[in-house]
Amino acid sequence: MEISDELLCLFSATVREEGERYVVEVPKREIERGSLTAGDTYRVALIDGEAGASDGNTTTTSANATTSEGEPQPPVEKGEVRYVEVEDIGKQGDGIARVERGYVIIVPGADVGERVKIEVTEVKSNFAVGEIIEE
Repeated sequence: MEISDELLCLFSATVREEGERYVVEVPKREIERGSLTAGDTYRVALIDGEAGASDGNTTTTSANATTSEGEPQPPVEKGEVRYVEVEDIGKQGDGIARVERGYVIIVPGADVGERVKIEVTEVKSNFAVGEIIEE
């Protein structure tokens, strides 16, 4: 799946019926982080949250994939680019971000509360390292 550099935020939401329309709620944190501004207009793409099939033109990785030994597979891959929010600082002073299933990405040079664009440079079974490519 190709993801545009113009992506401002990514979240899961349920489409619900409200009278004569359907509504997708944007989490408050996306406005508070400054990713979005209330009242502005944005393009929205919807991806089936339960689809596992591929048409051959896209590649998807399940957050629940497992290795042949039955252990969960890391939810990121080396070279993957994504936005993360730094939640904590590690013992060596590196930023700590958590993604799917609480998986840790160490982000050297990042501070708590920063939302940064990273490239995953190293992947281990229980953590990854990401290099900031855009602040």
